[in-house]
Amino acid sequence: MSRASIPRSIERRVRRVATRLGLHLMIAAKPDKRVLAHGGYMLRDGQTMQILLGDKVYPYCASIDEVEAFLEAREEKA
Repeated sequence: MSRASIPRSIERRVRRVATRLGLHLMIAAKPDKRVLAHGGYMLRDGQTMQILLGDKVYPYCASIDEVEAFLEAREEKA
């Protein structure tokens, strides 16, 4: 799913949940072909600035669905 097809409301909701958990939702400013294919997101810890999701294969490799699932799992632990 490309970022253009993701409703802004979903992105805003995911950003709010991430902020509540002390995380930053990062979006690729200049996406390349790989990033454009799925969305291009990363999650960063707000205190340590460590990337938690979205940098294993290449930068911004997480989709919005992966970010949402990660946040849901994190909320269950909290």
